[in-house]
Formats: sequence, structure tokens, C-alpha cells
Amino acid sequence: MLSFTAMAMPEVALLTGAIGMVLLALVGLDMFLTIGRWQLAPLSMQRHLPQAFAVGRRVMVRLTLDNPGAARRRGRLFELADRSMDMPSMPLRFDVGGGQRETLEFEMTPTERGLKRFESGQILLRSSLGLLDWNLRIGISESRRVFPNFEHQAAFAWLAGERRLSEMGIKPVRRRGAGTDFDQLVEYRAGDPIRHIDWKATLTHHRPITRKFQDDRDQRVMFLLDCGRRMRADDTQHGIGATHFDQALNALMLLAFVALKFGDAVGAMTFGTPEGLTKRYAPRKGRQSINALMAELGDVEPTPTFSDYARSAADLINRQRKRALVVLITNCRDEDAPELASALTLLRSRHLVVLANLREQIVGRIERQPLATAESALEVAAALEYELQRGEMLRRFSIGGALTIDCEPQRLGVELVNRYTALKRAGSI
Repeated sequence: MLSFTAMAMPEVALLTGAIGMVLLALVGLDMFLTIGRWQLAPLSMQRHLPQAFAVGRRVMVRLTLDNPGAARRRGRLFELADRSMDMPSMPLRFDVGGGQRETLEFEMTPTERGLKRFESGQILLRSSLGLLDWNLRIGISESRRVFPNFEHQAAFAWLAGERRLSEMGIKPVRRRGAGTDFDQLVEYRAGDPIRHIDWKATLTHHRPITRKFQDDRDQRVMFLLDCGRRMRADDTQHGIGATHFDQALNALMLLAFVALKFGDAVGAMTFGTPEGLTKRYAPRKGRQSINALMAELGDVEPTPTFSDYARSAADLINRQRKRALVVLITNCRDEDAPELASALTLLRSRHLVVLANLREQIVGRIERQPLATAESALEVAAALEYELQRGEMLRRFSIGGALTIDCEPQRLGVELVNRYTALKRAGSI
């Protein structure tokens, strides 16, 4: 056995140099073989992505690697997607034989809405002799939109009648009288109003025929969606789709679906953003409009700026001249009352207005905490004072003629639909 301690320094240096030269030669040969084989038959990668993603909804993504060469290829693959796409299983290891295809699967969870980019994939390819890992990029760049949670939107398809609406907590409201829009002719039944009998149809069919009416259609519902700094609140600390804005957007989509189902036109405007980022969606009818509305609002994000209520009200008045139900979704405080009151007065000069004000969950938790210490007593007192001021502000708005909703974000969708159906069947819109 060779002992370096028994060798002179010149001999050790010579042997070390010889070993280094051999290693350099092997590395050079490895690089030459790897580069040559890659240039002749590079790996190709193809993603199999859905057409769109939903916030917080986990999906399985497939990647296919094709190896057209004869040599086996091994390594690790990194998906270079937007930082908001949670991919805990990265990197993926692959081992694809010559002339074969390998399919890789991994879970991905979007955490933010908007247009997200997928760059070409990055691989660390093990060299032909296994001495090196070669950093390469394969595949193409792609983009996909991330919308509010599709599970909520898919549930809308079940909202076909009052029974399913009531299962969600949406209350049926009996309308006084009847609708004014003619629906169809039907055979007379006991209890039908005599004044609705169509005498011409009765003579034709030789039996009593009445005119059936439905709730008024062809009305308009306009949303004013606050995108200001207070809508960035996340008092649940869930992190995925839990901000006030995300939940308000889900509630907006729910009411939009129900309104479209009733035959009304739905539009939306945002405020609290720089002028160039303001979204304006003109009222449209038809159930297909829900997809267009989601595409328009799906990538909107709340900004760290103050919301200008007066300017948004003037903008809507100028653009929406026909009477409509205006639903203003915001998170306002007592200090906003003077400006918001002026905006509501302007809106009410032409439209029926519903103010939906979001309430922080943390305030309710503070109110309900036990009075165990002097500090907790002060916290409860402060929370109660805050609620009293908030309630007084909303009471003043109600006296002024605005309809108000005050609820936590997760209840907003049900509260909005309850109020809409009540107004619809009362003939207010």
C-alpha cells in the first residue's frame, strides 16, 4: 500500500498533479460526451396545465419528458412558476431511458389571483459519466389566470330554485301582489285572479285560460367595489383567499350569478385604485356574462391607497343614467362618514343603494373575551365603543335612505342575496 508519508515532497506533488490531470481529463471527457449527446438529442418538456386556476384550490399538474436519444437521462427538475404558486414537492427527480417518455406529477396551490407566468423549466442534468450536474432550461413559457375559488362558482349552478337558496341561508320572501312582466298563458286554476283571465284565449280553447306573470326583469345591478387599503385586511390569518377583498369578490360573484338568473343585467366598477387601473364593466345580461365579469375582475388587487367615495359616486352617476340597484361594498369607519354620506346622497338621487360594510372578526372576538384582567376589560370596552360608533354611523346612513348591510366577510354573499331577493319581490327594483 502506497504511503504518502514515506514519499518526498517532489514525488507527492508530482503524484497529486498526475491525479488532478486525470480528473480534469475525465471531467473534460464527461462534458464533451454530455454536450454532444444533448446537442444531438435534447430532452423536451411539455406541461399539462388547466385553462385557469382558482385561489386556494389544489390541482395536480403533469409534466412529460421525452428523451429522443439512446442514453439514459437522470437529474432534477425545477418548475419556475410565479412565487404565489405553492409547490412543496419541488424539485422533481426524473430518470428517463433512451427513446422513452416519463410523466411527472406534482401538486400546486395558487395563493393569489391574477395572471401568473410559468417560465421554461430548469433541470440539473446528471452528466454522462456522473461527475457533473449540468444546469439547463427546457420547455416553453406559459401564462394562466388565477380566479376566485371555482368551487364557489361551481356551486352557483345548483342555485336553481328557492329550496337550494334556502339551504345556503338565503331566505325566501313573499311578494305582495304579482309581477308585471308577462310570462305565459296557462290553464285557469282555483285561486287565480279573475282579472288575469285572457278571454280571447278562453274562447279559442273552450276552457278558462289566464295570463301568468313573473317578477320584473331587465333591471340593472351595479357593483361599486372598494379596492382601497382597508380591503387588504386579513383578520383570519389564513393567508389564501382570506382577505376582505377576496371574500367580497366571491360575494359579488354570487349575487351577480343570482341576478343574471333572474334576468337582470349586471355591471361593476372598482374604486380606490389609480385611474389607469380602474375597472369598468358595463351592465350585461345572460348567464354567460358571469365568465366575462370574472375575467374582468379576477386579477384586481386592493391597493395601499385611500378610497375616494365621492369621485367613484360621480363616475357611476355619469356612466349609469338608467335607474339601477347599486351595491357599494367597502370597509368604512366613522372617520369616513362625511365623505361617504355625500357619496350615498349623490347615488340615491338616481339609484337604489345598498351599502355593504364589512366587519372585522377580531372585534367580535375581543368583545367576547372573558374579563379576566384589567387589560382585557379595557379591550372589551374599546371594542364595544367602536361597535357603537359604527352602528351609529350606519343608522345615520339608513335614515338618509340607504339600505345597509353590516356583516363579517364570510357572511356577505348570503346577506347580499337575501337583500336582493327581498327588494326584487317587493317590487323595489
